[in-house]
Parts: sequence; structure tokens; C-alpha cells
Amino acid sequence: MSTPRFLSLPPGVREQRIETPVGSFAALEAVPVRGLPERWPALLVPGYTGSKEDFIAIFETLAQAGRRIIAIDMRGQYETDGPDHPGAYSCEALGEDIDAVATVVGGGEPVHLVGHSFGGLVTRETVIGGATRLASYTLMSSGPSGIVGSREKAARAMLRELPEVGLEHLWAHRLEPEALVKGVPDDIVAFLRKRLFSNSAAGLVAMAEEVLAARDRVDDLKQAGVATLVLYGEHDDGWPPALQAEMAHRLEADCVVVPGALHSPAVEAPETTAHALTRFWNQAEQRLLHSA
Repeated sequence: MSTPRFLSLPPGVREQRIETPVGSFAALEAVPVRGLPERWPALLVPGYTGSKEDFIAIFETLAQAGRRIIAIDMRGQYETDGPDHPGAYSCEALGEDIDAVATVVGGGEPVHLVGHSFGGLVTRETVIGGATRLASYTLMSSGPSGIVGSREKAARAMLRELPEVGLEHLWAHRLEPEALVKGVPDDIVAFLRKRLFSNSAAGLVAMAEEVLAARDRVDDLKQAGVATLVLYGEHDDGWPPALQAEMAHRLEADCVVVPGALHSPAVEAPETTAHALTRFWNQAEQRLLHSA
């Protein structure tokens, strides 16, 4: 799971709720500390077992470039409620949720959309659906199809262990010890526990199944014709960097490799990640405005 290094909200960041026709979504909103948001807004979507707090380290830098930045908890994640029905957590269903959120966030303006990890599999459904007016799209540490490697093993373990031993056992005997071995501070460990247990149990199972079984939709995504960035850590332990580079090539997308980062570049290299996003967003806006 992505592990924020701090939880205090930076200047210009506040808790928010995004009200849509399909429900209410917990969010963090960042605006420039000085001046007004003069550029198009951005919507950030977290990965499996993640939350809006995964982006907390990049909020201030992104907003200071002149944008309103919104990060959400998807349906069934942390502070956004979700139903017990597994069908609500398919990539397609969650992608429709993101479409509704993006429409509200945009308020008539194009939106820069970012999906991290599983959030990339979800948000590409939004892009392919074509209902949302997008300024750009970023796949952050995401891949062309189901996840592989060590994180595939972790997702399969989650699927196997949840029905057998329950979430409390999984936390106490695997997830908490892993966090402590990594030296995660006590307040962050407490947050990770609270976040995990706040997730919909049905959502945890269904999303794990989705991240494992997702089919390759790169060709469909390319056909959507939205300016796309593929951004990932140099040492990503989710989808292999070579696989993400190949996906960028297939998409004819911009590609940024974040030095020293693993699977959560917004946490592990926030300034590099924020500046890469801002540069890409500015270029995408210039292209759209010049072509209008």
C-alpha cells in the first residue's frame, strides 16, 4: 500500500466533499496560497488500498503553478462510502464514478486526469468512455493489463486470506509488521490501519480481482486521442519499468522516469513528480489552446 510520509495538510489544502449525481466523494482540495487558480484543474485518483492522502506531498507544488487540485477516495475507499455489491467496484463502474467527479471538478473546463496504479486501470475507462472533457491524462505507475510481480503476489494473498482469516488477522500478522520493519512512524501506522479498516470489505476483494484480471486496453486508450503521459519510478516494483516504457511507446505518449522512486513517486520523489506533471499539463494546455 502507498504510505504517506506525513499527514498534516500543507498551506492551501483543505478537506472537501465532491457531490455528484452518483454519490458523495471524500476529497482533498488544494488551491494556490497566493493568487487564483488560472489554469485548468486536475483530478488525482489513488490505487488499490490507497487514498487521497497518497498525493499529499505534491499538492502545494502543483497548486502553486496556478491550478485547483483535487484528490479523492474512490467508492468504497477510506472516507468514501461504498455498497456491498461487488459489481460496484469493477474498473468500468469506478470509471463512470470518475467521469461524474471530473465533470463536477471541471465545471465546464477541461480536466487533467491522473490515475495511480489501480487508479490508472480505472481512469483509463473514463478516458476511453469519452464522456469527460479532458485536457490530458497521466498513467502514474500503472500498466497495460493486470499487475505482475511482487504486487501480484500481494493481491493474490489478499484474496486468499481475507475470506479465511479476516482483515484483523491480515493486518496484525502481515501488514503492520511490514510497516514496522520499514520504520514507518507510529502516527502513519495508525493512519494505515484506520484507512484499511475503513475500506469496504466487498470493495477490497473486488478491486483485488480487478487489478489481477484487467485486460490490455492500450489500443482503445490510444484511440481516445487524449494527450497522455506515462510516469513511473525508476525502481517500480509494480508493473516493471520496461513494461510501462513499452506501453508509452504503444500509446505514442510522453514518458517520464522518476529517479530513485519505486511504485509511489508522489510519495518517494514529490518535487520531481510535481514538476513533471506541471510541465506536461502546461504543454497539453498550450496544444489545446493553439488548436482551438
